[in-house]
Amino acid sequence: MSNKNNTVLYTGVTNDLRRRVYEHKEKMVEGFTKKYHITKLVYYEKLKDAESAISREKQIKGGSRRKKEGLIEGMNPQWKDLYEGL
Repeated sequence: MSNKNNTVLYTGVTNDLRRRVYEHKEKMVEGFTKKYHITKLVYYEKLKDAESAISREKQIKGGSRRKKEGLIEGMNPQWKDLYEGL
């Protein structure tokens, strides 16, 4: 996820992406995403189980911003909000 100007990136795991993005958009979640106005879904992956998802989250978080931008641009070159298409 990102903010309006795509200057901040956030990576997380959930079992209900639509609900979780809604919570971020409505600022229902205290912390990083609320503080930095992270409301735009720009990239996501669906994985088969929680263990795989957590492992992938750690891999993405450990990567450089450039790598994260590459993932986003591969799926969403214009950095549009993907929420409505879920």
